[in-house]
Amino acid sequence: MELLLQNNSIFIDRPKHSAHPRYPEMIYPLDYGYLENTMSSDGDGIDVWLGSANTKMLTGILCTFDKLDRDAEIKFLLGCSSNDLNEILNFYNDEMSVLYVPNPLEPNEKLST
Repeated sequence: MELLLQNNSIFIDRPKHSAHPRYPEMIYPLDYGYLENTMSSDGDGIDVWLGSANTKMLTGILCTFDKLDRDAEIKFLLGCSSNDLNEILNFYNDEMSVLYVPNPLEPNEKLST
């Protein structure tokens, strides 16, 4: 994962505070995009959430499962604080199951609930 981050540019196609293209009530709390020249299970680039630290440092990954589409994906979290992570987790609705896997090389911050 680290090599992908070092060798590929991030393209932000959904800036912070923009609406989801199919669900306008869903507003992106942070910049969201993908890693260029990569491929995820949906055929697009690997998704990326860019946190407030605005770095390429891997904070962790999200494993998401869309119950309606029966689709699973991973999403890289870059430069995310615990507040950023909470905002991202709150972005996903009841049709999505989300598993957060922290980067074991980074110090873990306690999440607020």
